[in-house]
Amino acid sequence: MNKWLLGAATTALLVSVSYAQEVADPDTVSDMLQYCLEVAEEDGTGDLSKQEFILNCVNQELESEGFTKINALPKKV
Repeated sequence: MNKWLLGAATTALLVSVSYAQEVADPDTVSDMLQYCLEVAEEDGTGDLSKQEFILNCVNQELESEGFTKINALPKKV
């Protein structure tokens, strides 16, 4: 029984690690930020403020590439 529980716990840990998302490096975030700024300028931001739109856009891009979301935009925006 103990071996079974140990095996199940190990499997659960390995599965959760394989689904963990990476943190994007600053250059990747900067590239996505620049892209989202261009989208905001070309297409507008709809009902969102520019800051909200860009944060949502960056997070969508990060998630699509398998990275974790950010909580706030870098100070230079």
